[in-house]
Amino acid sequence: MFKILDKKKLAPSTFCFEIEAPGIARKAKEGQFVILRIDELGERIPLTLFDFNEEKGAISLIFQELGKTTRQLALLSKGDFLADVVGPLGKPSEIENFGTIVCVAGGVGAAVILPVARALKKAGNRVTTILGSRNKELLILEDEIRLVSDKFFITTDDGSKGRHGVVTDVLKELIEGGQEINRVVAIGPVIMMKFVCKTTEPHKIKTVVSLNSIMVDGTGMCGSCRVTVGGETKFCCVDGPEFDGHLVDFDELMNRQKIYLEEEKVSLKEYETKGLKKVKCRCKAEREK
Repeated sequence: MFKILDKKKLAPSTFCFEIEAPGIARKAKEGQFVILRIDELGERIPLTLFDFNEEKGAISLIFQELGKTTRQLALLSKGDFLADVVGPLGKPSEIENFGTIVCVAGGVGAAVILPVARALKKAGNRVTTILGSRNKELLILEDEIRLVSDKFFITTDDGSKGRHGVVTDVLKELIEGGQEINRVVAIGPVIMMKFVCKTTEPHKIKTVVSLNSIMVDGTGMCGSCRVTVGGETKFCCVDGPEFDGHLVDFDELMNRQKIYLEEEKVSLKEYETKGLKKVKCRCKAEREK
C-alpha cells in the first residue's frame, strides 16, 4: 500500500499527488515513470514522475481526469492509499550539456518537461521553453518552468494568455529567426509532438519525444505499448519512453491509441451510471478497526 501524502488541484481536472514511495524515490531519474493501481481490481495506468524526493521518501505524479480510472483517482484524498505503485520504469532522459535546448510542452506534458528542463539547465544548457495549452485555465506549472528557463514562451489556442496560436508557431519563428538550437525536447499530445518533429526535421535539429502509449505490464512482456521507430518495433516501457521523434511513426501510434476508445466509453458510462463513489481504501479501513 502506498499512502497519499498530499493532494493539490493544479487546474480544472488536473491534480498532483505526493505519494510515499521511498524505494522508488531512491532510484528515480528524470523521464522515468511508474504504473499504479488504485485497488486490487483496478486498471494499471502509467504516469511519468513529476518529482521525487529521496530524503522524504516520496514521489509526485500529475494526472488529468480523462477516463474512469483517472476520475476514480481524483476522488482520493490525502491519507488514502493506493494498492500498487511500480517503478521507476523506462529509461531516464538523456541529460548532458548539449548547448541550447528548446523544451516544448503541451497540456499535462508540462509535468514531464519540468524535471527534464531543470536537469538540462543544471547540466549547463541554455534552456528555452514553450508551454502551450488550449486556454489559460489549463496552464500548469507556469512559474516553476519559467524559473528553469532562460527564455520562456506561452501559447494558448484561444489567445487567453501569451501568444494566440500553437507551440509550433513560436518554434518555427525561433528556427527561422536564426536561434541556435542544438536539441528539442517535446512532450505532450501525440499530434503536437508529430508537428514539432515536422517543424524541426527540415532543419535537422535532433528532436526527442516522450511517448505515453497504451501500457499494461510495463516490462515489455504484453506488447501493448509497441511503436514503430525507424522501421523497427520498439516498446515504450523498456526501450523508451523517449525516442528520436524524427523516426517515430506517429500516425500508427495515434491509431493504436484509439483501439480501446469504445471500451473506455462503456466503462466510464457504466461508472457514471452507478455514481462516482469514492474508492474505499481497505488498508485505511483495516487500520481504523
